[in-house]
Amino acid sequence: MRIVIFGANGPTGRLLTATSIAAGHETVAVTRRPDAFPLQDERLRVVGGDVLDPEAVDRVVAGADAVLSALGVPFGKTPVEVYSHGAGHMLDAMKRHAVRRLVVVSSGAVTGEDEPTGGVLFNRVLQPYVTKRLGRTVYDDMRRMEALIAGSDVDWTILRPSGLFELPGVTRYSITEEHGPGRFTARIDLADAMLRQVDDERFVRKIGHVITTEANPRLLSMMLREAFKK
Repeated sequence: MRIVIFGANGPTGRLLTATSIAAGHETVAVTRRPDAFPLQDERLRVVGGDVLDPEAVDRVVAGADAVLSALGVPFGKTPVEVYSHGAGHMLDAMKRHAVRRLVVVSSGAVTGEDEPTGGVLFNRVLQPYVTKRLGRTVYDDMRRMEALIAGSDVDWTILRPSGLFELPGVTRYSITEEHGPGRFTARIDLADAMLRQVDDERFVRKIGHVITTEANPRLLSMMLREAFKK
């Protein structure tokens, strides 16, 4: 397959790109900084492009079998439009080139619902602070993106991870339609789940919650990481 990855130079995007290459796919990594992309392989093509540039998006989507988005934006106070505008450009290009499969990353925090095993500290202190203050503009745009994609006629899947952290290898993570128990998601598990959706019909036109069920970090360390994240 020819897999096009937006947000390829982010921490999840790099793992997703490596996972796609290892699976034998022809992989197109789209990044605004192609010279800084660390991966090389005969099956990989690194393309300079901005998801906010509709012409650039159109060029890379042409001939794709699937489009995967691992876009990520740092928290800040300024309005965010990367997720929704980027998704709109992807959908427009997919329609023009008859590309059906789209897999995008959102977040389990967009719903504002309590995490089943989160406890008072997580559900009443950490999560509201992150979603309503630190990351409000990011989560607002993620919700716009989800609505836009869910209203499209492509074969979409939206994956919602929880707090992202690093592990060296894929675990026995869970992926469910309802938010299952668990507060965190390893990026490597998220990358694996994204690629598996390309030829798995279980979550076509559905939302999947990806949760890592082992080797989770401590809540305090995640709180500190979010509080000081740039």
